[in-house]
Amino acid sequence: MIEAVIPSPLPGVKPGIANIVTLYVLTQYGFATAAWVSILRVFASSLLLGQFLSPTFALSLSGAIISLLMLWLAMHLPKKYFSVVSLSILAAFAHIAGQLLIVRLWLIPHASVSYLIPIFAIAALFFGLINGLITAKLIYNKTPNAESNKPEIPSI
Repeated sequence: MIEAVIPSPLPGVKPGIANIVTLYVLTQYGFATAAWVSILRVFASSLLLGQFLSPTFALSLSGAIISLLMLWLAMHLPKKYFSVVSLSILAAFAHIAGQLLIVRLWLIPHASVSYLIPIFAIAALFFGLINGLITAKLIYNKTPNAESNKPEIPSI
């Protein structure tokens, strides 16, 4: 909802602030709770903004579902390779992939949609990294005795 009032530098490029909450919930409460938070956020924000069942809703829902699928798959790989930051980047790329898939199949059924991939990939990398670092900082600050322990960026 916050992103609805933030001007976008490029059409369709948003920072994904809500994904910070999803990643935090994933690390603290598990995948099932994170999935509920993510899907309910899509429905609640679309209802509050008057976009329910619109193309915007479809794009948001597809991005959330593909992103959750990517997070679920990454959780089943060796944990030592996936920090919150890497999960955030993977989720950002998956989110963009889900949205571009809907755009290509439904909204703009033309091959020229593929020209957008580099722009959105750079945005996914940048915002995925930023959101992952913010989430890691939130988790670090929640850790008891954070100053004395100085843990590594937690992995799932």
